[in-house]
Amino acid sequence: MLLSARATAARVLQHVIYGGDSLTEALQQPLVQAVAATEQPLLRDLCFGSLRWHERLSAVLTQLLAKPLKPADKDLECLLRVGLYQLLYQRTPDHAAVNETVKAVKKLGKGWAEKLVNGVLRRFLREREALLSAADQQETALYAFPAWLLARVQVAWPADWQAILQASNTHAAMTLRVNQRQSTALDYQAQLAAQGLAADTVAGVASALSLHKAVGVELLPGFAQGVVSVQDAAAQLAAFLLDCQPGMRVLDACAAPGGKTGHLLEHTAELQLTALDSSASRLLRVTENLQRLQLCAHSIVADAGELASWWDGQAFERILLDAPCSATGVIRRHPDIKVLRRDADIGVLQQEQARLLRALWQTLKPGGRLLYATCSILPEENSQQVAAFVAEYPDAQVLPLMGLWGRDMDFGRQILPGEMGMDGFYYALLRKQHQE
Repeated sequence: MLLSARATAARVLQHVIYGGDSLTEALQQPLVQAVAATEQPLLRDLCFGSLRWHERLSAVLTQLLAKPLKPADKDLECLLRVGLYQLLYQRTPDHAAVNETVKAVKKLGKGWAEKLVNGVLRRFLREREALLSAADQQETALYAFPAWLLARVQVAWPADWQAILQASNTHAAMTLRVNQRQSTALDYQAQLAAQGLAADTVAGVASALSLHKAVGVELLPGFAQGVVSVQDAAAQLAAFLLDCQPGMRVLDACAAPGGKTGHLLEHTAELQLTALDSSASRLLRVTENLQRLQLCAHSIVADAGELASWWDGQAFERILLDAPCSATGVIRRHPDIKVLRRDADIGVLQQEQARLLRALWQTLKPGGRLLYATCSILPEENSQQVAAFVAEYPDAQVLPLMGLWGRDMDFGRQILPGEMGMDGFYYALLRKQHQE
């Protein structure tokens, strides 16, 4: 029996909330692909929205259920989250949202629970204001952020934390990267306009266009031929900041899924670029992306920190380290981060970032440059990480980064979510000085 969009969304949420899968992984299941194409936008909205507002939905649901549902019935709990999301944040008429959610109960094979789901959702409609008022007494519900992350953001950004949380709970615009070997942003903007697609240029990012409305990539002129890619403007800064020159030996460590790899090759001709990633399946995505762009790199599956397993001893003139991080700057695109990430993860990530920095520094040629990047907004992973590294390595010089984007930190430059329409991102450019 094929599941409806709502029943499928409940199963997807169950895999994320209780199975620990990422939303990206959960949406690749066969049961998702089986949903009709016309229902796919609704399915995705239900999944993304229910995770975006997870903390608030949880606070409401706790009041509506006399006791938690059994582990075997967590799919029903997730279906109730889907129903509440529709009533709170979608434009679906209340009666339709309730009726369609109740119908989805049978699709889950639990017809006995129809009265339960119907009763919970109709009680919410009757007591809506009181239930929301009680829920929003909790900061976690009011801002839809887990307590640990809310506290970290408040400490890190005392003047900006509310704006950060608000921006993180919005829908991100679809941003394009124009392959400047084939076109310019202005020329491609005109091509889009001819197709009825409006887009704006992004100040300070010559390759970027921000679409007014997201569309399928098949509607983008020249996408299959590599004329354009989908990539946030903040991520596009990496290729400009690294300032590669033709013929240079360049390393893209932690390269998957290959957006920055492709942009480096688009931006500078004749690079000797090595794309490294510890995951063979993720590195395959890099190769696929480069094939579409009609570009190539030398790909290696290896742990970047284990030099003996991959490095041939020849120094690189440029290194991009897009380090594993908390991804707290891209929550608006990946709301499951708020559900899956834990406070204890931050310390583990800091250790991994430091390990990779120390290892890769050995492979950098004197006079060469390493660009350290994360999509995090936490100083522990960013400016503090670089400060500690520079204190340990006297030959590491932090170069100034100038631009219309972000804000200057003691070390490096930080973009907060939503600033200039960008994702949250951090960059620090390190030069390896010649030893006397």
